This record gives sequence, C-alpha cells and structure tokens, in this order.
Amino acid sequence: MEIHPIRTEADHARTLAEIERLWEAVSGTPDGDRFEVLATLVDAYERAHTPILPPDPIEAIRFRLEQQGKTRKDLEPILGSRARVSEILGRKRRLTLAMIRSLHATFGIPLEVLVAEPPKAPRSSRRTRSVAA
Repeated sequence: MEIHPIRTEADHARTLAEIERLWEAVSGTPDGDRFEVLATLVDAYERAHTPILPPDPIEAIRFRLEQQGKTRKDLEPILGSRARVSEILGRKRRLTLAMIRSLHATFGIPLEVLVAEPPKAPRSSRRTRSVAA
C-alpha cells in the first residue's frame, strides 16, 4: 500500500477520487484500511487548508428556528414586534446585547456565533445619473 502526503490540490483531488472508489470497502480489509488512512490524510489536509468559518448570526437564528420547528413569530417575544423581527432577519437592524442574551437562553445559540459580525446586506444596484444642466 503506497500512500503519500497530500501537498497540493491535485494530490487532494486524486485522494478524494481514490476514497470514492473505496467507499464500500469493508473495515479490516486492505481496502478498508487504505480508505481509513486516506480519509485521515484528507481530513488533516482540509483542516489546514480550508478553515471552517463560524456561521453568521442571522443564518444561525434561521437554522435554529427551522431545526426546532419554530416560526418568525416565536422571535417576537425576544426581538420585539413583527416589524423588528423583519428588520433583524433582513439585516437592516443589528442585534442588541439583550437580544443576544435572550436568543442564547431561549434557543441555545452559542454566544460567539451571535456576537460575530454579520455580512452586510446587499445594497440596491440602482445607479444615479447626474444630469448636466
């Protein structure tokens, strides 16, 4: 069994193809052992070269609502009115410290996720023209 370190994207792609070929390999067999070793190498390579970024707060809130079978209405006691919920989820208004604490206590969303800087809402693509007088 000849196995080499994964150093490049090409090595990574070849190793993934080999893992796919060995996907049904039985544990404890030579192919099963090769599969496990290659999977470990891929995992180490991906951890070093593809860091997993934390989710943004709004997506985390949406995910937790879906996960728990809740609706936007369930956010009203925490965030305020229906309009406030819409502003928060639409990224027009930021979460306050009180909201963050309440979301954490109610839905178990990690504090480090809720305090992360959310991406900016896309701006309108309308262009204004200056008219020469």
